[in-house]
Amino acid sequence: MNDKLSNISWTEPAGGAASQPNWNLDAIVTDLRAVRQQWRNQTGRNRELGLRELPSRDKVQWLVNGLTGVLFPMRLGPQDLREESEDFYVGYTLDAALNELLHQVKLELLYQLRYQNKQRQELATGVSPGSIGSDAVQIVRQFAATLPELRRILDSDVLAAFHGDPAARSVDEVLLCYPGISAITHHRLAHTLYRLGLPLLARMVAEIAHSSTGIDIHPGATIGGSFFIDHGTGVVIGETAVIGERVRIYQAVTLGAKSFPADHDGVLQKGQLRHPIVENDVVIYAGATVLGRITLGRGSSIGGNVWLTRSVPPGSNITQANSQQRSAGEGDHHHG
Repeated sequence: MNDKLSNISWTEPAGGAASQPNWNLDAIVTDLRAVRQQWRNQTGRNRELGLRELPSRDKVQWLVNGLTGVLFPMRLGPQDLREESEDFYVGYTLDAALNELLHQVKLELLYQLRYQNKQRQELATGVSPGSIGSDAVQIVRQFAATLPELRRILDSDVLAAFHGDPAARSVDEVLLCYPGISAITHHRLAHTLYRLGLPLLARMVAEIAHSSTGIDIHPGATIGGSFFIDHGTGVVIGETAVIGERVRIYQAVTLGAKSFPADHDGVLQKGQLRHPIVENDVVIYAGATVLGRITLGRGSSIGGNVWLTRSVPPGSNITQANSQQRSAGEGDHHHG
């Protein structure tokens, strides 16, 4: 141990609690309250309900863990699970997960009701938060009904990774270890929530995968089956990207936006189709950047570190040597 550290006394100072330092807590709490109120005034959130009304990140993480166990019980479920009790585990876990999801959906719908511009007038006329209950139940039922098909498409993703990577020794290794499979599993859950009108919950699910894998897939992106992200670190796929079947992407690939149109006040316009369309059987190698609403034709190969802002026909083989450089004045490039 460092000699200087070893000479430090870690014992309680004489006097006990009476000797505890004064943190000036009252003043800090007061100042924090003032900052919160300033934020609420600026953002129109000055009519709080007096309770937390946002979905919980911890609960969403718990939900994802439960749902991945439901989808792959013998691989991602509990260690002591046996095949004869597989259906019981799936039913029990799914029931608990869907009930928790129902609660989180109600929170997001309440949030939408209070803060979406379109609906503020409705709230002012006396819409009760309780009226969202039946909508939430219907949404969760729809979500649950998608799970068998979601499992089928995830099976195709796992097989694509196994067959596409010579280093993969088994499908179990792929499912348990590959960050690309973790990312696409989260994405398919998130995309379902997104399509059901729950963008906040969807983004929370997506960011769980992003933080653990380094793969950033917006939940709005549409991705076909047999999708494989090899290695994966640094991959970015934007909200309006459309990816076909049997597409393979390597690390540090960006499917981003070339520019963001703004209105006359300079506010960025949302919802524009600004990300690439990748057709079936395309391979995009490491470090490639593909920007704007362009189309990569079926069966094309996009080489490593290529910067691409134009559509390419089916069967193209684009390398750094033959890719066109962006023209002067083409505008700033973004990844959002």
